[in-house]
Amino acid sequence: MKRGLLIAGMLFFYCAVALAQNSEGDKITGRWISEKKNLVVEVYKYGREYKGRIVWFSDLDRPNYPEKMFTDYKNPDTTLRKRKLIGMDVLRDLVYNKNTGCWEDGLVYDCRSGKEWNSCLRLSKDGILYLTGYWHLKFIGKTATFQRANLNQALTSLSK
Repeated sequence: MKRGLLIAGMLFFYCAVALAQNSEGDKITGRWISEKKNLVVEVYKYGREYKGRIVWFSDLDRPNYPEKMFTDYKNPDTTLRKRKLIGMDVLRDLVYNKNTGCWEDGLVYDCRSGKEWNSCLRLSKDGILYLTGYWHLKFIGKTATFQRANLNQALTSLSK
């Protein structure tokens, strides 16, 4: 009986630790709007990694062109050039590092250039998400900032 309680207690402890680690890493899940208010990316968890897909964007160069018609036409893989940008994964392979509090070792795809870069994410205490895309060295990369938003907030901010 005591052995059964000990095993149940250990199992409970390990589950609690695993849930705490997952919830810490899951802080970035949800929809994020870019600083320029022209892109909304939905970050989601897939297995142990985090991914991000485009759920909305605005192209001011072609405002009357329906967003569902935009394709990945700059992709170096010609077989992927007809895929739609809406719903396309642009972040992948991100893994939460509890020691640094960052999501690391990921890749970000830039559909404007057709290039893929190393990436990492950092969430500030004030809720700003920093996405850094770089080529091997983080300090040489570019950083984009995002704020948590839902799609309705994004559309409302653009109509003003």
